[in-house]
Amino acid sequence: MHAATAPAYLEKQERLLDGLRRLDSVIVALSGGADSAYLAWAAHTALSGRALSVTALSPSFSAYDREQIELFVKQTGVRHEFLETHEVENPLYAANNADRCYYCKDELFTILDRLAKARGIVAVAYGENTDDKHDFRPGHRAAKEHRILVPLRDALLSKVDIRELSRRAGLPTWDRPASACLSSRIPFGSEVTPEKLAQIERGEAILREMGFRQFRVRHHGELARIEIAQDELERALRVEIIQTVARRFREAGYLYVTLDLDGYRQGSLNATLKLL
Repeated sequence: MHAATAPAYLEKQERLLDGLRRLDSVIVALSGGADSAYLAWAAHTALSGRALSVTALSPSFSAYDREQIELFVKQTGVRHEFLETHEVENPLYAANNADRCYYCKDELFTILDRLAKARGIVAVAYGENTDDKHDFRPGHRAAKEHRILVPLRDALLSKVDIRELSRRAGLPTWDRPASACLSSRIPFGSEVTPEKLAQIERGEAILREMGFRQFRVRHHGELARIEIAQDELERALRVEIIQTVARRFREAGYLYVTLDLDGYRQGSLNATLKLL
């Protein structure tokens, strides 16, 4: 009888760790999502103090996401620093055209390149996985231009692999809902401003306080279009919940409040690209 073979995702993890061990040192761009958190943990596991995870703070990064990063770092012992970025001040980013993410990642990787040079760190990496090639992500172009390493993709790790391996490692991010910067809630072609980002953050904080888990507040001027995951829509449609959400969102500065009956779907605003 042959011994049971290890699951493929465990072999991929070993490939990832082996690749990281071949680096003298690395900076990991840690946004706090499942992918970047798993990569930060893997780099810490492979290199210990020679791995540094860095999180960029800006008006497009919510206070809630910062809190989640701090909890992750405390639990895992990952060596970590925050730094500030100013992409919202860049007119090319604020214009919110289809390539907005390129300018965000270009600034981030420029700063991380400088930090790596100043600290004598040989490489910078971020959490692109094999599934990301199927999505519209202009930030990947910036990564290629800056020669940023993509260890998860190189190890052939998918999103499903990463979540399972994160669960096995006891990482709190293993089942964290998909996340993205607050600017992704604003339709392409509509300017990104700190005021809009703050209003979106207030709206999403309300939904989180009410116990919803997977959602987006899409910002359409005076109108908030709320997307909530299909498995949470039944609760969202209760009269008392609707009334509370409407009242609190008006208090947050929105004149009109709508619930999208299609529910949450990642990248839903990409549909507006056809109209530009």
